[in-house]
Amino acid sequence: MKVKHGKAKLSTAHFAGVQKGHGKNMAEIKFFGSADMPLEMHKVRIIQKLNLLPIDERLESITEAGNNTFLLKNRNVFLDMLTDSGTNAMSDRQLAAMMTADDSYAGSETFYRLEAKIGEIFGTKHFLPAHQGRACESLISQVLITGENQIVPMNYHFTTAKAHISRFGAEVVEIIIDEGLRAKSDNPFKGNINTDALKELIKTRKKDIAFVRIEAGTNLIGGQPVSMANIKEVSGICRDAGIIVVLDASLLADNLYFIKTREEAYKDVPIRDIMRELGQLADITYFSARKLGCARGGGICVQRDDLMMKFRELIPLFEGFLTYGGMSVREMEALTVGLEETLDMDMIAQAPQFISHMVSELSALDIPVVTPAGGLGCHLNAKEILSHIPQEKYPAGALAAALYIVSGIRGMERGTLSEQREPDGTEPLANMELLRLALPRRVFTLSQVKYTIDRINWLYQNRELVGGLKFTEEPKILRFFFGRLAPDSDWQEKLVKKFKEDFGNSL
Repeated sequence: MKVKHGKAKLSTAHFAGVQKGHGKNMAEIKFFGSADMPLEMHKVRIIQKLNLLPIDERLESITEAGNNTFLLKNRNVFLDMLTDSGTNAMSDRQLAAMMTADDSYAGSETFYRLEAKIGEIFGTKHFLPAHQGRACESLISQVLITGENQIVPMNYHFTTAKAHISRFGAEVVEIIIDEGLRAKSDNPFKGNINTDALKELIKTRKKDIAFVRIEAGTNLIGGQPVSMANIKEVSGICRDAGIIVVLDASLLADNLYFIKTREEAYKDVPIRDIMRELGQLADITYFSARKLGCARGGGICVQRDDLMMKFRELIPLFEGFLTYGGMSVREMEALTVGLEETLDMDMIAQAPQFISHMVSELSALDIPVVTPAGGLGCHLNAKEILSHIPQEKYPAGALAAALYIVSGIRGMERGTLSEQREPDGTEPLANMELLRLALPRRVFTLSQVKYTIDRINWLYQNRELVGGLKFTEEPKILRFFFGRLAPDSDWQEKLVKKFKEDFGNSL
């Protein structure tokens, strides 16, 4: 243990929990007497009691929430699979580190520890803290969108990224490969950018390109990853053309796992080296620490001095002083540890392997899911499951409401409901209608996953009972967060009746 300025400096080994035999991971564990399954490489030391309401009370709860799972009160939720944002379990080392925080308004040692860790793992020159990822998106859009009729090519949009880009007058242009929009595929990197389409945009509209955004991996279309080879190619094309590359690294932990396990050239490359290489391929890397690092906050990593100076002026105006940027210093200490733990294969493998198990089990039951299994969560293909419901009646939203009614599980609609109307009032239909069941890291047990599979299976067998939804209160921006809807018939009461017939008094 090294000591500097009178304080203990924890080693990399301390952060990562390096022990004898480190380097093996749970993917290499085989079972003798049963089929292989994910094995947790952690133990549960603190628990939180859950509550499963009777089905009649679940119907009342979803009705009061306007059939919007975002508006459910958590006290009425059994398994919260809405998101992994801010819901990943912290490690013992993260919690311990929070007690060492320096809460100085300016010049905090906590910030300098985080800044050093960011520089070490990404190899970037500057770090600017923000309160979360969407704050970074706002600042990036404000700095880089500088003219009229500008476009931002990307593999696929995220809701808040698109909202900020649109707010500053630019247009999102999605250039994902064709297979990215196919729910069922065996392509291991469905999040890749179509580089031919990128070259054509540069050829025809170079002067209009504000920046190119790479989301690793893609949130709205099944958590599908981007390959290192694709990121390298996109980076090279953009740098040759003098175009800024922005990497959204919020879901990078999952993407690192997929590069390591699916990309042949990187199977023997340490996670640390993969992460640093990625950091060198973008001019700007931003992330939500509610996802990457298992804390709460975010930040912008910048290579160029001129860009850093532009961002630096805005951080105190919108976020906070440069050494906290709207983040709690305790969360910053947890993030420093969490980023180091992201280099541990056991840590980053846990969620993708649980997701893969869930996808495999549902596929064996012939229930339509997005394949191959991606990151963030298991994605049910609502367009196929509820093929009798037109997209204008929000099948993914209806499936989310139905699943909550029959199970107490809260998922997130990722379909047309998550889009927003055009200025002329027309409604764009989403490329995919998905119900995402997020599996935050180190939160759920395998028995809870099996319960989820069981209730999904029952709902699939009774899917013809599920009807559509219609808006009763529709916000203009980010309507999926707080809009309210109602069923288009009495289908929810019929679903409850059938549940009672099959399950009796069971919760």
